[in-house]
Amino acid sequence: MDHYIDIALLPDPEFSAPMLMNALFAKLHRGLVDHGGGDIGVSFPEVGGKTLALGSKLRLHGNATSLRLLMQNGWTQGMRDHIALIEPRPIPTTVQHRVVRRVQGKSNPERLRRRLMSRKRIGAEDALAAIPDSSAERLTLPYLEMSSRTTGQRFRLFIEHMAPQSVPITGSFSAYGLSNTATVPWF
Repeated sequence: MDHYIDIALLPDPEFSAPMLMNALFAKLHRGLVDHGGGDIGVSFPEVGGKTLALGSKLRLHGNATSLRLLMQNGWTQGMRDHIALIEPRPIPTTVQHRVVRRVQGKSNPERLRRRLMSRKRIGAEDALAAIPDSSAERLTLPYLEMSSRTTGQRFRLFIEHMAPQSVPITGSFSAYGLSNTATVPWF
């Protein structure tokens, strides 16, 4: 990973920054699926602050060739009026590194009970006793609103930026550009 591309959302009077980031990230996801390499990671350099927002900048990390190939497949079509992007640039020499990962909370006790009932062959009352409604986990992480292409259902893609570290860890990235183990440069 030696290059990056910054994509900044432009202010828009009709659409909020989170709404535009949701649309941009959905398009990026489709672009990464088409790209298929697992060699491009993402980060949100403006994450944090006083709100649980990801900010208005998306950073893509990878090697120069992979980034150029991704950008050539046209995934930004329809967003060009809403973004400003730079050509791939070399990563600065002194940077930290971070894992940027997806976090999936156990926020739907009903679904967990159905799963428990089918796996353990127990009744609804036993499943309710094992997994009460109060067991729902509420995540306090920034997220993107996504829509499943297969089911059409909307879901929240919670994203966590782990603590910065001095040593990079190589690995592959998901079709969301996220990884539980591989790091991206942080600057």
